[in-house]
Amino acid sequence: MQDANVLECAGLRKRYGDLLAVDGVSFGVVAGETFGLLGPNGAGKTTTISMIAGLLQPDDGEVQVVGQRVTPRTPKSKAAIGLVPQDLSIYPDLTARENLRFFGRLYGLTGDRLASRTDEVLEVTGLSERADDRADQFSGGMKRRLNIGIGLLHEPTLLILDEPTVGVDPQSRNAILESVEQLATAGMAVLYTTHYMEEAERLCDRLAIIDRGLIVAEGTVRELTGRIGELDRVRLEVTGDLAAAAAACAALDAVSSADVEDRAVVCVVNGAAKMLPEMLSAVAGAGGSVTGVEVHQPDLEAVFLHLTGRALRD
Repeated sequence: MQDANVLECAGLRKRYGDLLAVDGVSFGVVAGETFGLLGPNGAGKTTTISMIAGLLQPDDGEVQVVGQRVTPRTPKSKAAIGLVPQDLSIYPDLTARENLRFFGRLYGLTGDRLASRTDEVLEVTGLSERADDRADQFSGGMKRRLNIGIGLLHEPTLLILDEPTVGVDPQSRNAILESVEQLATAGMAVLYTTHYMEEAERLCDRLAIIDRGLIVAEGTVRELTGRIGELDRVRLEVTGDLAAAAAACAALDAVSSADVEDRAVVCVVNGAAKMLPEMLSAVAGAGGSVTGVEVHQPDLEAVFLHLTGRALRD
């Protein structure tokens, strides 16, 4: 990755009456990086990207894209941004190709350049075979892909995707995620907002967890899960003397705690995958028999719960 940030946000704040929707948000994104804003609905994600895209004037703070300040009054600096909003921005009575050509002209593309970019975007979004079908005949996932394609037409330096997979089927969601992965690999800076933990874990090189307008943590997935110790939780369903089985597990070096909970032994373990055979042996040595095993590794949902005291989708 390169050192210079494509996107630089510094101290963004936005208030609506008594509601402080965004409170001092700061982060940067470099070329070839997918940066995620992860948070529940109402956390301030869309307000933040509206300020970044120059659609909304912040009450305080500044946005720069490729070194140029972005505000609602700086149309030239917005040319480096491709915005894919959460709400579909397509014309249902136009074909996919007609939609792309229409928006391409708004971006200033004409002639052979417009034709070639239209074909390239249809290919990237997997819509080439349906290029001349009306958008109102598309599935929800296909409409979402066309929406993304419109944001790609002018080859932006920064692509902003606001909840691009909301309401689509699993197959379409996977196609969208694959497209995003390809864009970052090609060197585009991508800002991706979502409340789906699994999407953030799959796509994002780094991410920020936003809650009630505040960035409560920022880093890679590994760095964030490290904030809660990177310890696994293992539940062993055991027949026999549960207390003895728990004591035997607790005696293992990598087990930080072992408690009896509802006819099971629940252990907090450093590296459950490696330790599981030793734990099973310890239970057997204590005269117990393991009838079921569940392993829960730390994930972004656990991090969010740890940092905010509530589940991601509350």
